[in-house]
Amino acid sequence: MTGLSLAPRFSLPLVLAALLAPLASVQAQEAPQMDLPRTELSAGMYRIDAQVAQTPSERQIGLMQRQSMPPQEGMLFIFERAGVQCFWMKNTLLPLTAAFVADDGTVVNLADMQPETTDSHCSAKPVRYVLEMNQGWFKARNVKAGFKLSGAVFAAAKR
Repeated sequence: MTGLSLAPRFSLPLVLAALLAPLASVQAQEAPQMDLPRTELSAGMYRIDAQVAQTPSERQIGLMQRQSMPPQEGMLFIFERAGVQCFWMKNTLLPLTAAFVADDGTVVNLADMQPETTDSHCSAKPVRYVLEMNQGWFKARNVKAGFKLSGAVFAAAKR
């Protein structure tokens, strides 16, 4: 028999491309999400420009890798149904406060969260909405549990 080989032949560049392809998608997820839809909310006389994280992927990434956030901006997480929502700060570089919000816009509870920790911060009761803002934003505006936020998203939830 002459030099017949039964071992399959693979092109090294193709093998490397196949092995590195999953890493490219992980790298893409490590960039902050800046192009989510936005909604306007208000806390009394204070306007909030909130990015809306509505899909499981958008909610999972949240504000990860964000280097800074203007004071009037935040992120509103919307879930399909009310549940006890828990958040952590893995890969999140900014200190944030999470407001766990009922369907009518009432703040159920607030949780200050420290950057790059895996401590769990949960709603005191089932909610569909969580609004993350720079830490200190709610306190500076005297927003506490029981305060009612307003916005089209909360009006739509009543219907």
